[in-house]
Amino acid sequence: MSSPQKQSPVWLPLLVLLIAMISIQGSASLAKTLFPVVGAPGITALRLGLGTLILCVIFKPWRLRFRREQRLPLLMYGLALGGMNYMFYLALRTVPLGIAVALEFTGPLTLALLGSRRLLDFVWVALAVLGLWFLLPLGHDISSVDPLGAALAVGAGACWALYIIAGQKAGSEHGPATVAMGSVIAAIVFVPVGLTFADSGIWQLSLIPAAIAIAILSSALPYSLEMIALTRLPARTFGTMMSLEPAMAAMSGMLFLGEVLTLVQWLALLAIIGASIGATLTLRPKKTQLDAVSDIRE
Repeated sequence: MSSPQKQSPVWLPLLVLLIAMISIQGSASLAKTLFPVVGAPGITALRLGLGTLILCVIFKPWRLRFRREQRLPLLMYGLALGGMNYMFYLALRTVPLGIAVALEFTGPLTLALLGSRRLLDFVWVALAVLGLWFLLPLGHDISSVDPLGAALAVGAGACWALYIIAGQKAGSEHGPATVAMGSVIAAIVFVPVGLTFADSGIWQLSLIPAAIAIAILSSALPYSLEMIALTRLPARTFGTMMSLEPAMAAMSGMLFLGEVLTLVQWLALLAIIGASIGATLTLRPKKTQLDAVSDIRE
């Protein structure tokens, strides 16, 4: 560990990670305010297109070389990245931000709990399932959560899990620079789709500043901040902090979008957060700190 890392305050990487989460969820709230103008597919196109350009400038993916066995995982990684973005923004049309993030978060949570053998692991599974039961519209009234929106959020979570699995194989040599190449693949597929189904307002030049802000706040800034935190925090601490993201999303929705959750929805959301924190804290160490780089979101 370098001298600057030794001398940095303990709270600094935690603060950096909190800022990254605020950036991600703030950008999601900003994106949702533009839905009436450009539509959710249009926001996906703008976010992926401009975000990819920014990541390409930072990481210069054209310099990377991938072996033959890495190419299929890289393709799956890029498609999962694009699908995750596309379905998440479609879900936000009808589902509150906090609930959408909680449902999406079940993807990596399920992945973390696969292969569980200890009784304590099944406690976290049960807690997560309990939270899902009250968030998903499974035949009971929970403030009319849209079934299609909920399904899209869960689908985005499945893409997130695939993103992690494929990213571990595709990015084993190039680390976070693989994000840029994955974004290129995602943009090639989903930017045309987003533009095709976008509302006519997407061609307004006045939207460019907001679109650039969304791209920076959802990609370049949080990715950079998370890399700073990853080099200074144990993987378990990083995972525990990331488990708080659904709550951060709910707060962002309340502050910027006027979305208010019911008591039942808050309890369900907290159950999923608790399951994620519990799984993180009790997970048997199998990865090094740098392995957690592959778990960075879209």
